Order: sequence, then structure tokens, then C-alpha cells
Amino acid sequence: MPSIDAVQKEIIGEFEILGEDKESTIFYIMELGDKLPPFPEEEKTEENIIKGCQSKVWLTTDLRDGQVHFLADSNTDITKGLISLLIRVLSGRKAKEILDADLYFIEQIGMGNIIGSQRSNGLAAMIKQMKLFALAYQSKIDA
Repeated sequence: MPSIDAVQKEIIGEFEILGEDKESTIFYIMELGDKLPPFPEEEKTEENIIKGCQSKVWLTTDLRDGQVHFLADSNTDITKGLISLLIRVLSGRKAKEILDADLYFIEQIGMGNIIGSQRSNGLAAMIKQMKLFALAYQSKIDA
């Protein structure tokens, strides 16, 4: 599996191809969301909703073979695309890798300019929740 850094550079390269075309960029983000694995309807519960997102975002996680795996869905296409980017970078990693990850790709692809302040707050909430799950797993590992 490529490193977190390598995946981020790959994403930056993909967005560089789109250039400054905001419409194409948003469409691409929405397409990325379509590639997420199906999210079980029974997991669309209040306890799996990420707090702080304007849209509904459901996130579940499990630890397999020492790696944290995320599964997510959203009721909006753009938000689903955003969480898919985070899953691409962070899922399948050790908890410590997730906790130590500097997610610089978000700034480098100009995500703040693309999605606006409300979705930027939601994106920050998604990252925070993913890191909290990683912290919980790391605490169990360290115990």
C-alpha cells in the first residue's frame, strides 16, 4: 500500500489536471463519492453521524489486522466525495499513522476555495472524527 504522503501527492496531481475549473473540480469530487463502497442502511444511525457537518455524513470504522478501516456515506454528493478523499488517504492504516498524518493535500488542491466555509467546517469535523477513532484504537493498543 502506498504511503499517506504518496496518496496525497497522487490526489494533488489529479486535481492539478483540472486546473482552475471549479465546475469540473466539483463534478470530479462528486464522481469520487460514487466510488465509495455501499454503506449499510442499518448503519445510518444517529450515533454514526459526524457532528459538525451541515450535510449528513455517516462514518463507521473497524480494526482489522492492526489497521483502521473506514466506511462512510453522505446525503449529498459533494460531501460524499470529500469523505471519499479522506478514506482514500486514511483507511487501511495503523492508528498511529492516522494520528500523525498531516493532511496537506486539502490546502494544496485549494479545497477551501472550492467548497466554501460551511463545507470546510464539515471537512474539519470529518477529519477530527476519523482521528478520534484512531486515537481510541491507539489507546487500546497502548493499554
